[in-house]
Amino acid sequence: MSDLDLAYASAIKINAMIRDGQVSAVDVVKNALARIDEVNPALNCFCFVYADEALELARQADDQRAKGEAIGPLHGVPVAIKDFTPMKGKRTTRGSWILENWIPDEDPIIVKRLRQAGAIIIGKTTTPEFAHAGFTNSPLWGVTRNPWNTEMTPGGSSGGAGAAVSSGCVPLAEGTDMGGSVRIPAAFCGLVGLKPSLGRIPMDILPSVFDNISHFGPLSRTVGDAALFLEVTHGPDDRDIMSLPGRIENFADIDKGLDGLRIAFSPDLGYYAIESDVAELTLSACDKLRSMGAIVEEVDLGWTREVSDAWGTIWQVALAAWAGQHLEEWRDKMTPYLVSLMDEGFKVNAVTYKRLEEVRTKQWHSLCKVFETYDALICPTITRTAPQVTLSDADFDYEDDNGRYVALELTLAFNNLAPCPALTVPSGLTSAGMPSAVQIIGHRHDDVTTLRIAQALEHAIGWPDWRPAI
Repeated sequence: MSDLDLAYASAIKINAMIRDGQVSAVDVVKNALARIDEVNPALNCFCFVYADEALELARQADDQRAKGEAIGPLHGVPVAIKDFTPMKGKRTTRGSWILENWIPDEDPIIVKRLRQAGAIIIGKTTTPEFAHAGFTNSPLWGVTRNPWNTEMTPGGSSGGAGAAVSSGCVPLAEGTDMGGSVRIPAAFCGLVGLKPSLGRIPMDILPSVFDNISHFGPLSRTVGDAALFLEVTHGPDDRDIMSLPGRIENFADIDKGLDGLRIAFSPDLGYYAIESDVAELTLSACDKLRSMGAIVEEVDLGWTREVSDAWGTIWQVALAAWAGQHLEEWRDKMTPYLVSLMDEGFKVNAVTYKRLEEVRTKQWHSLCKVFETYDALICPTITRTAPQVTLSDADFDYEDDNGRYVALELTLAFNNLAPCPALTVPSGLTSAGMPSAVQIIGHRHDDVTTLRIAQALEHAIGWPDWRPAI
């Protein structure tokens, strides 16, 4: 059996323990592999596990320490990579029969930087086909489940990553976020999930480096680990023409506290239907921020459902452009909902697509006016706690009797405004024992303030000590 105290230790603590000789990298990796063996049959969070390779890398890490060689901030720490993200020499399926045997010949920048920091990549986590959904259920790998309740989804599209971190398999997992694919599973699984500013971590795994809604980001159990992941992976690289120049120099400001900060609050972004338990925990989180010295005031953004619809059209077109070439041959073996999204994408003409920028511009100008007064915005991350695995995104896209938009999440609005970092943190557990979460959105390129607010909220709520029942 695995040592659960070690399994649920943070990446920062594991690295410190290895540095101090309290534990070896081999012991850490063996424990992670044991934990995967315990939970993966029930959760289906890993599609590939590199046991022998990870143990060999751990032995090398212990030798380096014994020789007094310089070691990195993730030295010996097991990390998981999403099966959407290519890895050199490793099968990368993206949850699809189409790519069942694809073996990339190069690592992306993010994988290289994690390895340079000393991380040991222990396996790849499940994702819905081509990362298209907020539920993780692929034709190739099947259903992935939530550690808090295995009848419920962990979210998507980084659902395997969320389940893996939440269940103690790894302290850190990489995810991709095009409409909430890091933040949704983080919220459903009781984790921290960060969509950094656009270009903060170079994105070099898509057919286009001009895409402006896509991000890499971490899923972790603590804000400190999310900040560490960002610290070791961010920075410019010419392979991503939109990667941001320079590096963040003020990570230490994360620990400053909240005195003097002004935070805008929206309970529903103006148009979402929010379930009562999520709404109550969101208000409680705002009260905790006030108790720590922040000014938190409700604002009216003036947004409507056109914000979500604009993102939806952008997403349909992106999927059609990047995977639609497979439809003729593979349609019958692809996820039906994905096929329907691509079919809709092919119907969109260029002028209609270009006019979506008008919706995004109006959306940004509204938030920009709020940011003239406030340092950040807080709102719920999800509209409800994790739904059943038997459902899909298609079950959450309509208006209720009050004209409110019934959807899973409030995340995709901030992929429309991609330069603004968006970070989800747990707000508490509902009476049913399921995690809920709030989302903190910062000024464009101000990743540190989002982390700073989240760090304070983590200290106030104390959730890193929570563990799911599995």
